[in-house]
Amino acid sequence: MNANRFALFAVLVFVFSMVIGAREMLSQEAMTKFPHMAPIEAYLIKDRTAEISLARSAAPESVSRDATVLVLGSHGYETAVKGTNDFVCVVNRSWMLPFDNPEFWNPTVRLPFCLNPPAVRSVLPLTIKEAEWALSGLTKSQLFNRTKAAFDDNELPLPEPGSMCFMMSKQQNFGPKFGNADSHLMFWFPQKDHVNWGAAFPGVPVDVHEYSPQPITEFAISVSKWSDGTPAPAD
Repeated sequence: MNANRFALFAVLVFVFSMVIGAREMLSQEAMTKFPHMAPIEAYLIKDRTAEISLARSAAPESVSRDATVLVLGSHGYETAVKGTNDFVCVVNRSWMLPFDNPEFWNPTVRLPFCLNPPAVRSVLPLTIKEAEWALSGLTKSQLFNRTKAAFDDNELPLPEPGSMCFMMSKQQNFGPKFGNADSHLMFWFPQKDHVNWGAAFPGVPVDVHEYSPQPITEFAISVSKWSDGTPAPAD
């Protein structure tokens, strides 16, 4: 009887170890699925018109139809449409995710956002520079160090007061874990000027992010509609 119990216990331990090992392998696989940058072509959208449309889908048409639109080329962002309302719409790629995000080099990530004038002046330069540096072949660690140095040396500005953007595209893709996430607005502040928007309280539709090495605090507020006016699911 004791021998049978011991055998059963040994089997259970073995099965448990196999399950834990499998989970660890899957976790490691997820973390290493995109260990480095894919070929540049994988990040580009061949149809320029499609990228313009995707960029504009970040904001309601009343804003995006008169906005300047940037598209990604093999060396960085280029102006595809010159707007008249001082907003800029652009599709961010995966290297604008946090540096510890396993999707950092995922070429399928598409993040359309449309920035207001203060953000165009003070946040868009980060998007433009990160794209140039990534496409020049910098590794993730080199990109991290280059970004930190750019802020330390005042090569990149801190967000101006009132800097915000629309991220209301139904087609946005944060990767397999979050998909198109939710429809939201984002607001940026210098990290040293952290503002308490009640983001830490349950039920408050405000998320706060502080990424490194960017000295920036980012608030995201969920909204109830996509940019095309259709209802967005509650987060």
